[in-house]
Amino acid sequence: MLQAENKGPGKREEVLREATGDDVNLMLSWRNQDINRQASKTSHVITPEEHARWWAAVRTDPTRRVLMYLRDGVPCGVVTFFDLRDDGSRSGSWGFYLDADGLAARGETLPAWLGVMRAAVDHAFDELGLNRLEGEVLGHNTVVRQMNRRFRFVEGTPRTEVADGREITVIPISLDRANRRRR
Repeated sequence: MLQAENKGPGKREEVLREATGDDVNLMLSWRNQDINRQASKTSHVITPEEHARWWAAVRTDPTRRVLMYLRDGVPCGVVTFFDLRDDGSRSGSWGFYLDADGLAARGETLPAWLGVMRAAVDHAFDELGLNRLEGEVLGHNTVVRQMNRRFRFVEGTPRTEVADGREITVIPISLDRANRRRR
């Protein structure tokens, strides 16, 4: 296990661990949930073959990390870090998605969302040693944009892209180590 939150009264154990081949089908099923597709640049249903090619590439790429997010031992999300740079910038990009359907059925969506963001930011700065964490959010995703601001991410200049035949507004986000929110 890479990271855990101390479990106190009423608190859940939240852990990030390296993803394995045993997680591949679970990751694909979550990534293809409608809510996750609509919040992503790639909105089509990802085929098992496409997912297998992605997995084969990321697991051997030293600039990428794929982690599973667990709440009380139950896998419920995926965190990806990519474009990790070990140069003077010590920067990288990230993204995540959750088992939206499963968490909603259990009434755990918001706590899991807060938990995965906390765990990912902590991992980026404390485990990966980054000085700057970058990402992207779609312009129409106002709820995620609000959550990003809560975590002190700063939005950059929006740009228009075409992905999967649709025009989208992509907003870069970034968080510097010095500005991160501490528990």
